[in-house]
Amino acid sequence: MAKNYVSNSSESVRMFKNGLLEGVSKVHFTVPLYIYVPVICYFIYQSFSEGISVPGFMGYLAFGLILWTATEYVLHRFIFHYIPKPKWALRLHFIFHGVHHDYPRDKKRLVMPPSVSIPLAVGFYFLFARLISWKAGLYAFFPGFLIGYLIYDMLHYAMHHYNFKSGIMKKIKQHHMLHHYQDATKGFGVSSSLWDKVLHSDFSNDLGKE
Repeated sequence: MAKNYVSNSSESVRMFKNGLLEGVSKVHFTVPLYIYVPVICYFIYQSFSEGISVPGFMGYLAFGLILWTATEYVLHRFIFHYIPKPKWALRLHFIFHGVHHDYPRDKKRLVMPPSVSIPLAVGFYFLFARLISWKAGLYAFFPGFLIGYLIYDMLHYAMHHYNFKSGIMKKIKQHHMLHHYQDATKGFGVSSSLWDKVLHSDFSNDLGKE
């Protein structure tokens, strides 16, 4: 595969002179679990407290999970991979995503830091609260969305640092590795290639065999 990166080291490159900014830009891959698993459990409890049925809960949960896969794709393709022209905007692009492509195995920059994920999660929650008026449904839907996010973050870390034995997981990893090391204009789905297939940004069969 072509070398489309600066370094494959697992060590972190320094991005900021300021120590505080540098600290909040890095995170151990387990941190999202400590933050969001309790939040997920809280919302599930609240959903059943509001009287939702098990089938209703499962339906809203599944809907949240599916919507996450679309959100993941849209964020990755149209925001993280948007290349701006101003120098200050290019710097922001590097901080949010460019550094990951230049240093794809950096262990401290493979999951979203809380300084970014928490404001995003709060923003999404209030957006969904305006769209889903039934509290029990909202409280079931949002955990599904967060579970999708956690699957994305944990899989993303594993794809860069774990050798999968499962055929399915090998294919998912190959899809993401092609995005990094072969063609960054394709393969925007990380936890799933579904939306790449639907929106024609998947890799060709021949490319996947390289």
